[in-house]
Amino acid sequence: MDRTAPFVIHPKLAEDTILVGESRLCEVRLMNDSHWPWVLLVPRLADIREIYQMPKPQQLRLAEESSLLGEGMMTVFAGDKLNVAALGNMVPQLHLHHIVRFEGDPAWPGPVWGRLDPTPHDDKAIADIMARLQPILDALK
Repeated sequence: MDRTAPFVIHPKLAEDTILVGESRLCEVRLMNDSHWPWVLLVPRLADIREIYQMPKPQQLRLAEESSLLGEGMMTVFAGDKLNVAALGNMVPQLHLHHIVRFEGDPAWPGPVWGRLDPTPHDDKAIADIMARLQPILDALK
C-alpha cells in the first residue's frame, strides 16, 4: 500500500458507474443500472482494499458519509430496505454499495448481484436522479 500514490478509479468502476459528485472523502458514483437506486462511495485513497487499512479519522468519515448517504437515499427513494456492502470480490478497490430495495423488486428478498442484466439509465433518468441526490451530495461536503 503506497500512501503517496495518486488516487485512480478502478477501470471496472469507471465502466459501470457514473460520477455524480464528491464528498469530503469519496467519489460518489451512480451504478448504471436502472433496476435499483444504487450509489457507491469510493474513498479517494490509493491502494486501499479494506476499511481497516484507512487511517482512523478516515474510517470514521467513511462511516459518517455512508450513513448520511443511506438515510438520504431512503428518504428520496422511499425504499423498504437499504443494502450496504463492501464486497470487493470482483473489484479490489474499496467501494461501498448503497442499494435501495423494495419489497417485491425483481431480486427481493435476495441480493441484487447476478439477478438481472444491467439496464443503463437514459439521460433523463440520470438528470432526475442527480437532482434528487443533490441535497444529499451537498450534505456530504
